[in-house]
Amino acid sequence: MARIKYYYDTETCKYERVRVSTWDVTLNFLGFLSVALILALAILFGYSTHFDSPKEALLKKKNEELKFHYDLVKKDVDNANKMLTSLQDRDDNIYRVIFETDPIPQSIRNAGVGGSDRYKHLAEANLENDELIIESYQIVDRLKKKMYIQTMSYDEIVDMATNKALLLAAIPAIQPVSNRELKRLSSGFGYRVDPIYKVRTMHAGVDFSAPIGTPIYATGDGTVIEVKTSYGSGKMIKIDHGFGYTTLYLHMSNFNVKRDQKVKRGEIIGFVGNTGKSTAPHLHYEVQKDGKKVDPVHYFFQDLTAEEYDEILILASIENQSLG
Repeated sequence: MARIKYYYDTETCKYERVRVSTWDVTLNFLGFLSVALILALAILFGYSTHFDSPKEALLKKKNEELKFHYDLVKKDVDNANKMLTSLQDRDDNIYRVIFETDPIPQSIRNAGVGGSDRYKHLAEANLENDELIIESYQIVDRLKKKMYIQTMSYDEIVDMATNKALLLAAIPAIQPVSNRELKRLSSGFGYRVDPIYKVRTMHAGVDFSAPIGTPIYATGDGTVIEVKTSYGSGKMIKIDHGFGYTTLYLHMSNFNVKRDQKVKRGEIIGFVGNTGKSTAPHLHYEVQKDGKKVDPVHYFFQDLTAEEYDEILILASIENQSLG
């Protein structure tokens, strides 16, 4: 019940009842309401500043979980990058050194995976945490690109390893006749006196003096591409070893292989003879690399010790008369 208020009227010397107008009541109510509203807003501001709403708290929790899992994924990607970097180092500094090939340029290893258009659809999708999502895609795409390049590199190394094994088997690395005592090399590579014309001419191979019928061996794996007889070379065989290597065997007495036949290093391909323009039983042996005639003794390393190899180099360097 509202309290009735009075005031003392000095003119009538009486207490008169206070008459409150509707306007005063309205103003008082509006004033109270304004103060209450201001106070409520202040309380709400203070609460929202120091405390989260249930919705905000839920979103913040989700963001924290997302950030936690993102950090875990990023840590795994970083570890994968470290492992990949180690593999790249081994690739460049070990495997490619062994196979004598150039390392992959860093510009190729670190090549990008496309421009900004690659992630344009994500940027335009108005996703929450779009920057985080795009960055995650970029990290994973870079890792995938590096892994792809490394995979291709290992495929190349496998091919090089296979070819290296074939190359080592194809190089003419042994002597074509048994020569353990090093007494059968009678004339080396270089200018020698021609046995017929008695003038110094280029002798493009080495002569092994041996009895007729002495076995002649293929000096490396390959394919027989010529088996023929001619006036100057006599009975002759030519073997293509691949990788630019070919060998020729001249003045033979008999053949032990046919054209297009595959041969292995150490396999008997024929026998020493005295055919063609030959002045004594011997084998004239030549090695060609990429079509150029080279000194065969430089390849006699598989069945000789270091001392024997030095000795045969001395024997081959003596300028004497060739046998044909």
